[in-house]
Formats: sequence, structure tokens, C-alpha cells
Amino acid sequence: MDRIKVTFIFSEVEPWNEVAIAALSEIGFDSFVELENGVEAYINENEFNERNLEEGVLQEIKEHTQTNVFVEKIPFQNWNAVWESDFNPVFVEDKLTILAPFHDQSLAVGLPIVIQPQMSFGTGHHQTTWMMSKLLLELEDLPIKVLDMGTGTGVLAILAEKLGAKEILAIDIEPWSVDNTIENAERNNCHNIKALCGDIDLIEGEKFDLILANINKNILKSHMKFYAYALDKNAKIALSGFFDTDSEEIIRYAEQYGLIFDSKIVKETWAALILVKN
Repeated sequence: MDRIKVTFIFSEVEPWNEVAIAALSEIGFDSFVELENGVEAYINENEFNERNLEEGVLQEIKEHTQTNVFVEKIPFQNWNAVWESDFNPVFVEDKLTILAPFHDQSLAVGLPIVIQPQMSFGTGHHQTTWMMSKLLLELEDLPIKVLDMGTGTGVLAILAEKLGAKEILAIDIEPWSVDNTIENAERNNCHNIKALCGDIDLIEGEKFDLILANINKNILKSHMKFYAYALDKNAKIALSGFFDTDSEEIIRYAEQYGLIFDSKIVKETWAALILVKN
């Protein structure tokens, strides 16, 4: 069956990439590729409805950010074969390799994690996932109880368990992400991950030794006070999902909740922070 590719170019990428992906998934789009300035979205031709696209997705986004849209028909091809040919293992230095089930497992360097992604999220290819993995790998002692907020494919939750965490809560607002996390946890023989569908209210009354949150800037800020309440003194939170130019804003915002800057790493234009509860 032929496919339709719709390319969205935004004047402001964040948070509109994520907003668009969430809305598009509700009207039948089933795979996405994030770009530096937007996103590509794919759907079977017989499921494509241009009116739904214009009225259901673009109308609100265009009110907030300049958006250019390009629609292209893609002739039938073996989509799995094409996707697999473009999907390479991800190496986090020499400490971690994130592979798909169809990869040659002998390619792994360091700790291997096998991820079958849905909708191309959480594969480790994005700079933020790579940085969050690096931060986890560099922690001297991984705490016992960890929260992975916005878990996606569960790759960070899986890495946390493999590094020694004994109790991991993985939360995502998307049901398919929760299902994918459960599948990937089983695939990697992880038994300490509890995956739940929902939002920040699910952590009410919980305490964590470490929080991982790879989400966009606005959501991170709206969650910040809840993260602070859920951390004991001297516990850490690792944050990513934003550009380096937003780092100072997030650091200053977090200070009002007693979360103090500890360290930062940058990959291309993206950043990841470690904050410590005062």
C-alpha cells in the first residue's frame, strides 16, 4: 500500500514537535521522524484525511507558531526493510549499545540493551536520550528507587535496572509507550520496572532516590515542584528534552524549589542537567 508523508516545519520546534506527534497519532499517523526544525509523519494512503489534518491538528498549532506543511505520496515498498536499513545501533561511548532485535548482537560494545521502538521514539538516536544514558552511566552508585517520567520505550528505566536500581516507576501519558516499555523490559529480562499510564499525579505521596525526566521544557517546568517534593535531601534529578539555550532558565526556575545545579552536558544544540535537592 502506498504511504503519505507529511513534513511539518515549525518556526519554534519545542514543544510543537511533541504536540504535533501526539495529535497526529490520534488521527492514524503511525510513524514519525523528528527533524531539527520539525517532524515527518507517515500514514497509509487509505487512512489519510486532509481535512482531519487541517482542522484537527494544524489549526491550533498555526495559532501559536509559523508552520509550513508538505504532503508527499510515497510508493509502496517494504517499509520494515527500509526502516531496518536506516536504523543503526546507538553507541554511548564504549559503555552502552542500544540495539533493535534485528541487529547483530555481536555489534554491542559495553552494556547491551535491546529496544523494539514504536513510532521511532526512545531508540537512543536522539541527543537527549543519548545524554540521559550517559549521565546514568556516570553515576557512581545508582540509587535503589528511581522514577522515569515520560519513559517512551522504557530505555532509561531498563538501563537504571541494569545498573542496579531495585524499584523503578516508569510513567508515560501514552498507552502505547507503556505497552512498549513493558515489552522491552521483558525483552531485557528486567523485573523491577512498574509501567503506568498517566501524568505527574501518579507520583503523589511517593519518594524517589533519583528522578529521570526527558520531556520538553514547558512540561518540565510544570512538573518541577512535584519532582522536588518527591526527592529526599541530596537526591538527584536528571533533566533533558530542551536546548542548551534554555538551560539557564530551567536552572533558575528549579532553584525556587530547592533543586540546585550540579552539572551539565551538551550534545549538539541539546542539553542535559543534573540537579540536587537542597
